[in-house]
Amino acid sequence: MNLHDYKNRKIQAPAPIGSYKSEDVIFLLKDLSNVVLEKETGDREVAIQSGTHYSEMLPVEYKPTDEYIKLFLDTLESTARRVAVACGIVSELIVSKRGLNIVLASLARAGTPIGILIKRYLKSMYNVNLPHYSISIIRGKGIDENAILYMIENHPGMEIQFIDGWTGKGAIRNVLREAREALLHKGITLNDDLAVLADPGRCSETYGTREDFLIPSACLNSTVSGLMSRTVLRDDLIGPDEFHGAKFYKEWLSEDLSNLFVDKVSAYFAEISEEAKTMSKRLMDSKPHASWQGMKDIQRIQKDFGITDVNLVKPGVGETTRVLLRRIPWKILVDRLDNPNLKHIILLAKDRHVPVEVYPGLTYSCCGIIKPVKGGE
Repeated sequence: MNLHDYKNRKIQAPAPIGSYKSEDVIFLLKDLSNVVLEKETGDREVAIQSGTHYSEMLPVEYKPTDEYIKLFLDTLESTARRVAVACGIVSELIVSKRGLNIVLASLARAGTPIGILIKRYLKSMYNVNLPHYSISIIRGKGIDENAILYMIENHPGMEIQFIDGWTGKGAIRNVLREAREALLHKGITLNDDLAVLADPGRCSETYGTREDFLIPSACLNSTVSGLMSRTVLRDDLIGPDEFHGAKFYKEWLSEDLSNLFVDKVSAYFAEISEEAKTMSKRLMDSKPHASWQGMKDIQRIQKDFGITDVNLVKPGVGETTRVLLRRIPWKILVDRLDNPNLKHIILLAKDRHVPVEVYPGLTYSCCGIIKPVKGGE
């Protein structure tokens, strides 16, 4: 397919979806709310480890207990300013590196609240209202090229800045690199720079912090991500001219905390702006590089525990939270038991009867290991 044919595909405008305000973000996703896609955790784990791609089904959404909601609210109260500083730093780095002639493209779903915060910060500090979309990227299947095309066609002459919540092993950064190469052959140039709030995996050069601390939006699933599911890509559901899909859990509206999170953090922007500018300038001057140190940790864990499938090892607070919420955990490794960033991890592990083990020398605060359901591990 040449560039002319590629740009003449009939990509429909997105339908409104999600619980965020339209001025905060537009989801470039097909609404699959009426399709039954959820599988119980055990069945889903067997399917994934037997070769079914994770994007072809959804986990049953974890309904947070009252105790867990309280932990989220307490964590938000204690870390909102810290998150705001990290958000300010990464926003300032984006401006320094890319300028303001950009489209913000958050990677659904963990990237969406962070993208909203970056958009709000830049609007507050630079008086610019940047377009912001949430799009799908799937390990093993790639980025939603129709979403890329939609942004290019609707914002000619503007560059795309990709945004995610945090890094784990760096798999999504690698998918972005592959997407850049694939689209280059179709005459479309992308910058695969991935801006993240936290980069504990040391695989991004545009980040707010490299400390592996609890970002409150990692605590919950859809209820802090616009009531959106993770993204879905299945040939029988998604046509060649359609966006990747997702479900909008409208039935959870009364329990939604998505806007509370972004409102609470963005309220600190005026207070932290000078601090963020100073720290971002310091980062620019030091020219940080991606050492991929986190991946070296993973290889050591694989060797020590005899794990052949790297996808069973999920590093960092955010990824470990996901393991506990929607996979079958085998054990949780932590750098130390008194790490204040791990309160919700310990709570979830106790709730699910998952052993927690100290593993000295971790780059991350913690690492979740998924239980193999096939033989040989």
